[in-house]
Amino acid sequence: MQIDPTPRREIGVFDSGVGGLTVLRELRTLLPTAPLRYLADTAYAPYGSRSPEEIRARCMAITEHLVEQGAALVVVACNTATAHAIEALRARWPGLPFVGTEPGIKPAVAATRNGRIGVLATPATAASARLQALIERHAQGREVVVRGCPGVVEHIEAGDLASPMLRQLLEQHCMPLRAAGVDTALLGCTHYPLIEPLWQATLGPEVQLLRIETAVARRACELWRPAAGEQASLHIETSGDPQTLSDWIATVLGWQDTAVQAWQPGLTSLTTPAP
Repeated sequence: MQIDPTPRREIGVFDSGVGGLTVLRELRTLLPTAPLRYLADTAYAPYGSRSPEEIRARCMAITEHLVEQGAALVVVACNTATAHAIEALRARWPGLPFVGTEPGIKPAVAATRNGRIGVLATPATAASARLQALIERHAQGREVVVRGCPGVVEHIEAGDLASPMLRQLLEQHCMPLRAAGVDTALLGCTHYPLIEPLWQATLGPEVQLLRIETAVARRACELWRPAAGEQASLHIETSGDPQTLSDWIATVLGWQDTAVQAWQPGLTSLTTPAP
């Protein structure tokens, strides 16, 4: 596939909801002149509780839309989507660069002091063959405790970043990591850095947290080739309620008056089989 060098050439970024906005925030800092388009599949969030087939279908439909809008680079700003769909996306669009999002097992191995690592992820990522392959490839004999964390993404999507109910949920998810004595924990979902202080408080100050959004954005920077006269732009779309997402962005990220457009996949997009 030849990448279309039209004036609508953009970096497309997508996630099941608001988590990928942590990656978008980094991209806006690192590539201040880049045209950016973000799509939050909020109506279908969280992906972590969906089947691999459902996730691939949604990712195919979203990427098709981003390509139609001029995406010359696509950032899959979702660990779960990366685990279950990125290879299918690369097969469908072989000439289009994709940047995925994965738990950084290799950096965690380099960072751990006692050889015990924790991974906090969505249930789908925790159960994925891709994560298991990363562990087998990079763990080098270290103990890796993987915890699927149902319920956390839903709280973050709802704008609940500090309630007693959320704190109780994190306590439940972090308990196995503390019991195993991990000294390094990966935030294996792009939503999770939005409540990093709560994770830190629950795990304890002696546990170092590793996050991934900066590394993902830097990889996108390496692949992006700016066009002459490129001008910054930002388009945000959602399959959910645009006003709700706009309010969330203003409250949590401080981006005031951010316009959010509605998006819905076509039926054909959702029924096209993955290669």
